[in-house]
Amino acid sequence: MRICAFTAPILPLAMLFSLPSSLAAQDAYRTPPPDVVDILDAAPFPQAVVSPSGDWMVLAHRESMPGIDDLAAPMLRLAGRRISPVHNGIHAVPPFVRFSVVDLDGGDTQVVTGAEDGLGAPMWSPSGGSFAFTRTSTDGVALWLADPATGTARALTSPSLNGARGEPCSWMPDGGALLCHFVVENRGAPPEPSAIPVGPVIQESGGEAAPSWTFQDLLEDAHDEALFDYYLTSQPAVVDVATGAARPVGAAAVYESLEPAPSGEYFLSVRTVRPYSYLVPDSRFAKEVEVLGRDGRPVRALATLPLDEGGPEHLGFRRAGFRQFSWRAGAPAVLTYIEALDGGDPGRDVPNRDRVLTLAAPFEGEGEELIRTEHRLGSGAFGFGYPVLWGGDGETALVYEFDWPTRRSRAWIVQASSTGAEPALLWDRSTDDWYGNPGDPVMTQDAAGKPVVHMDGTSIFLAGPGGSPEGDRPFLDRLNLETAELRRLFHSGPESYETVVGLADARAGRIVIRHETSEEPPNYHLVATGNGERTALTSFPNPQPQLAGITKSKVYYERDDGIPLSAELYLPAGYEPGERLPVLVWAYPREFADEDGAGQVRGSAHRFTTISGASHLLLLTQGYAVLNDAAMPIVGGFTANDTYVEQLVANGRAAVDKLVEMGVADRDRVGIAGHSYGAFMTANMLAHSDDFAAGIARSGAFNRSLTPFGFQYERRTFWEAPEVYFGMSAFMHAEKINEPLLLTHGVIDNNSGTFPVQSERMYHAVKGLGGTVRLVMLPHESHGYRARESVLHMVWEMFDWMRRHVGERERQLIPDGG
Repeated sequence: MRICAFTAPILPLAMLFSLPSSLAAQDAYRTPPPDVVDILDAAPFPQAVVSPSGDWMVLAHRESMPGIDDLAAPMLRLAGRRISPVHNGIHAVPPFVRFSVVDLDGGDTQVVTGAEDGLGAPMWSPSGGSFAFTRTSTDGVALWLADPATGTARALTSPSLNGARGEPCSWMPDGGALLCHFVVENRGAPPEPSAIPVGPVIQESGGEAAPSWTFQDLLEDAHDEALFDYYLTSQPAVVDVATGAARPVGAAAVYESLEPAPSGEYFLSVRTVRPYSYLVPDSRFAKEVEVLGRDGRPVRALATLPLDEGGPEHLGFRRAGFRQFSWRAGAPAVLTYIEALDGGDPGRDVPNRDRVLTLAAPFEGEGEELIRTEHRLGSGAFGFGYPVLWGGDGETALVYEFDWPTRRSRAWIVQASSTGAEPALLWDRSTDDWYGNPGDPVMTQDAAGKPVVHMDGTSIFLAGPGGSPEGDRPFLDRLNLETAELRRLFHSGPESYETVVGLADARAGRIVIRHETSEEPPNYHLVATGNGERTALTSFPNPQPQLAGITKSKVYYERDDGIPLSAELYLPAGYEPGERLPVLVWAYPREFADEDGAGQVRGSAHRFTTISGASHLLLLTQGYAVLNDAAMPIVGGFTANDTYVEQLVANGRAAVDKLVEMGVADRDRVGIAGHSYGAFMTANMLAHSDDFAAGIARSGAFNRSLTPFGFQYERRTFWEAPEVYFGMSAFMHAEKINEPLLLTHGVIDNNSGTFPVQSERMYHAVKGLGGTVRLVMLPHESHGYRARESVLHMVWEMFDWMRRHVGERERQLIPDGG
C-alpha cells in the first residue's frame, strides 16, 4: 500500500479520532469454552423435499460451518452478485455434503452414493422418478442425477455449467432432459483492468426523480462491466438425462431467465442488456423479453423493460410498464405477465395499480386482461414471491394484491376460461393479523414440472402458522373454492410444534410433517389425516445434548399504553425459581398499522432448542437467562416512526419490568442486543433510556442520513421528514450513550443500508465522546457471520462483554415485590 506524502500532516488528527485507547490492531481469533465449541460444531438437522409422486423424500445434509478459508476464496462483487472466478458459480454458497432418500411407502432410508460434498439443492423430476443436483468443485459446476430407488448418483455433464446467477439447470417438461446454462466455450481469459485510466467515471441524471435505496456490490467502472459480461454470459443447452448429450438453444447472452413452455415447444427468454447502472443491482437492469422456438430462434419480441432505478419493491415501487413474464401452468403455451397502471409509482392516485395479462401462442396481437387490482400485485405473495399462482387444474388462478399503507391483502380466484366472469374474493384481511392468517397454498409440480397449487377437484390446501394467544399451532386446511367450505385436516398438538412438509397423497390423506417438542428433537412423520395414524420416517438424536435442562416458556406483559407484549424466556439448566440472574434481551422492532396486530403473540414455546451460528442463546451455557424475541412493536402505519423512540423505550422498559417482577433479573443486570435493525434498536435503547446495563449491536445502521430514500418500512425521504431521520439515528445522539456498547460488523456486509462504515462511524462517535465502546470487524464476513472462526470469535466477544458489563456488575438490592 502506498501512502502519499500529502497525507502525513493530517495523520495525527486522524489517529486521534479513529484509534482506540489501546492502538487498533488485528488480533488473533478467540474461541469460547470447548463445550460451547462442540455445540456449534454439531451438524444441523437435514432439510426434506417430498417428491411430486409422493413416493420419496430426499434429505439434504449440511455441515455446521464453513472455514474462513472458504469465505476468503477469490470473489468478484458485480452488480449485486458475489461470484467465484474459480468455478464461475456463486461465491461460498453453503453446500450440502450428502443426500439420503426415504421410501414413504416402506419407511426405509438409504444414503445416496456416488457424489459427496459441494452439492446443490435437489430438484425432483416431473414424475418424481429421479432428482437432479449440481456439484461444485474447484474445477467448476457439474450436473448430476440421482436414482432414489437404487440410491446411486452419476454425473451428466462435465464441470462446465455457469452458476453465476444461481441454479443453472431446470427440468424440461417431458422429464427426459434438463435446460442448463453453460460457460461459453473458448471465451478466453478474464478481462484485465487497464493500468492507466481511459477517462473518468461519469453518471448523469436528466432531471427525473429516482429515489433509489442504497445497495452494495455494485458495478463501479468499465472493467467491472466487462467482468460482469464475462462471468454472467452463458450458453443455454438441453441436456439429455440418458446420454448426457447437450443441444444448444439460442445464442450466448446474459440471461435473467430462460424458461421452457409446458409444451416444450417454446422458451421464454429474458436477457439483461446494456446500458448498465452503477446505482442498482442487475435485477433492475434493462431487459429484453422474447419468445424463442424449440430450436432457439426468435419467434416474437415481447417487451423491452427499462432500467429501474426507482424505490424499493416492498414499499410498492415497481418497474414502469410490463414485468414478471412467466408461462401459465397447465396450458401448452400461454404467457402470463403484469402491467403497472400507475407507472410503477405507488404515490400516484389511480383507481387500479396493476393488471394481469395473458397471451397464447402464436403470440400475436395484445394480451388479454385476466384481472386488474386496486392495489399492487404483491411481491412475497402467498409466501412464494409471485402474485399469480396457477392451480393444478390449469384453469384456476390465485391472485394476490397488497396495500402497504394499510397492510391489507386481498386474494382473488380467477377462472381463465370463464370469459367475462368476475373474480371471486378469497379473502380481504390485515397482514398484521397473525391469528387470522389463513395460510399459504400448498404447492406441487404438475406433469410438466411446473410449480402449481396442489388441487383435489375444486379444493386447494392451505398450510398456516396457526397463531393464537397461546402461541403458534401450525395447521393444514382443505378449502373448496366453489362452496367456500373449509375443513381442518391437521392441527399441531397443544404441547408440540408440527409443520407440514408436503402432501404424500392428498386424496388418500397422507401428509409428511416435521414434529418436535421442547424435549424431543425434530423428526419427520407420515400422518394419515383421516385417523391420525403416524409412521416415524426418521429418528434423529439430539445433536446438542449439552443444552439438556434448558427451559423455555412464553411470557406475557403490557406496555405502559396497554399494548400486550410477549417474549420467550429461556432459563439455564439447574435454575431455581426466585434466583435472580444476569439477562440478555434479544429483539427486532417491527412496524404495525394498528394496535390489534401489534399485541398478538408469535412463536411457540414448544419448539426444540437447537443453536447454530453466533447465537445469543449460547449465554444460557454461561448461567444467563435470555428473553428472546421480545416484542418491539412500532405502531402507527405510515407515520409510525414519528414516535419510534418513545415506543421503543416503552417496549424495552416493559420487558425489564416483567423480568424484575418475575424475580428472574436484577434491574441493573439486563443487557440488550440485536442484529441489523435490532442493532439499530440496541444503540437507540442505550441512547434514550437507562434501562439496560450494556448493549451488543451486530451489523447495524446508526445514521439514517446515509439511507436518505427510506429504510425498513419508512417511505418518506430524509428531505420530507428530516426530524424523523435525525430523531431515530443513534449516531445523532451518541453523546447520550453512557452504557457499554459492543459493535460488530462483517467487513463485506452486502445488506442494503448496513454498510460497514455505519459501525465504524458509530464507534468513532461514542469513543470520541468518552463512551465505553468496542468495535469488532470480521474479515470476509457479510451481513450474517458464517465462518467457523468468525462465529467462535463472536461468541467469545459476547461472553466477554456480557461478563464484564452485565454478569459481574454490582447487584442492586431490590425490595420484596420488585
